[in-house]
Amino acid sequence: MHRTTITQARELLHSKKLSSIQLTEAVFARIEAVEDKVNAFAHLMREKAIEQAKAADARIAKGEEQPLLGVPIALKDLICTQGSRTTCASKILDQFVAPYSATVVNRLNAAGAVIVGKTNMDEFAMGSSNENSSHQPVKNPWALDRVPGGSSGGSAAAVAAHECIAALGSDTGGSIRQPAGFCGVTGLKPTYGRVSRFGLVAFASSLDQIGPITKSVADAATLLNVIGGKDNQDSTSADVTVPDFTKALCKNVKGMKLGIPKEYFTSGIQPEVEKAVQEGIRTLESLGMQTVEVSLPHLDYAVATYYIIACAEASTNLSRYDGVKYGYRSSKSDNLVNMYENTREEGFGEEVKRRIILGTFVLSSGYYDAYYLKGQQARTLIKQDFENALKKCDVMAAPVTPYPAFKLGEKLEDPLQMYLADIYTISANLAGIPAMSIPCGFTEKENLPVGLQLMGKHFDEENLIAVGHRFQQATDFHTKQAQL
Repeated sequence: MHRTTITQARELLHSKKLSSIQLTEAVFARIEAVEDKVNAFAHLMREKAIEQAKAADARIAKGEEQPLLGVPIALKDLICTQGSRTTCASKILDQFVAPYSATVVNRLNAAGAVIVGKTNMDEFAMGSSNENSSHQPVKNPWALDRVPGGSSGGSAAAVAAHECIAALGSDTGGSIRQPAGFCGVTGLKPTYGRVSRFGLVAFASSLDQIGPITKSVADAATLLNVIGGKDNQDSTSADVTVPDFTKALCKNVKGMKLGIPKEYFTSGIQPEVEKAVQEGIRTLESLGMQTVEVSLPHLDYAVATYYIIACAEASTNLSRYDGVKYGYRSSKSDNLVNMYENTREEGFGEEVKRRIILGTFVLSSGYYDAYYLKGQQARTLIKQDFENALKKCDVMAAPVTPYPAFKLGEKLEDPLQMYLADIYTISANLAGIPAMSIPCGFTEKENLPVGLQLMGKHFDEENLIAVGHRFQQATDFHTKQAQL
């Protein structure tokens, strides 16, 4: 039962062949069976989930129909959920209980979802491996000695290990797509502003976006239907009509133009990854898509631009964690200044402190123009590159990562190498465009998943969904399962 997709679960639930209680219990049984190996969850919400499942069964018995009625969903542990811990995988928020729910949580509840727990992550979403967590690292279900990717590694691993039917993650520089690629599942980063950020604990406010991590593109469309749309509580939420994304599943892709950005296929990509991605592109060609070469000439500046802007915004956003208002407070202090210093020193992990220091530096007097201002200018150029490229095509295809999931501990001592893990995903966040990762193959030696990245025009998730779904109809990579 726990191996079902959202689409399959809905059919079983509404035909009364399965109850939400049975499905939820099956999910928790699966969690109990594999969680000690995977460590995908920061904490579970079993009692609340059972209550929600019972309520869902009662609504189904009355003939109600909602898109997620009775379906077990997991949430990344930076999405506020009223009455439940929201820790961001950080010691500084270890016992923080959210006094309100994020807009996406309210929308999930309205759609009848059963929320089973909060998934593990890199602390404050800062990381590409899920090793920067106060809850210990997450393991990749495909190879337990490998990372699941970050920062939404817990959500991707939970979906891949069938510890939930689907999950929500957040994507600041690739944090949905990269773990989805590493774990062989589908991950969709919507257009910036498509999904409300109210109740999302901020890392970099101009880059963060909540999105679905699922077992198929069809499931991602269903979940995006629920969480998308204008929210008056979020000033960055776009007042743009939300279409029925599931209708895009019926769209024919024949004749659509597929842009191939030449800068993504360079010497840095591993041959096995490039082979799988190129075969994926050929599959799309066989479905009637026309490939055209496009160029993103300022892509080389993307990583540096991202880390200037993201760290600057992180420095500002994380200044609120000072031991005064909420969260962890150091007990070793004898005055207010000491308390601030000790709380932040003890409460934050090494990677978070590194990024706060970097962000504070680029915003400091004398360096603002040299770094932050130049970063914003470079961002504008990158955004323009994407707009120009997408005038020549409907969707772009590229790798998600230059290599498959790497081994735990392999890059921890070299932050620069860790940052370069996001080299193919960062640019979509800088441009604010929607992007999706779908499984397109496996490496030959280790049998590790490889992801194909699809990128589209602003607020054109429909074409991504159409192309991704057609690809999954023509292939079976997304149906392959990790053997836990």
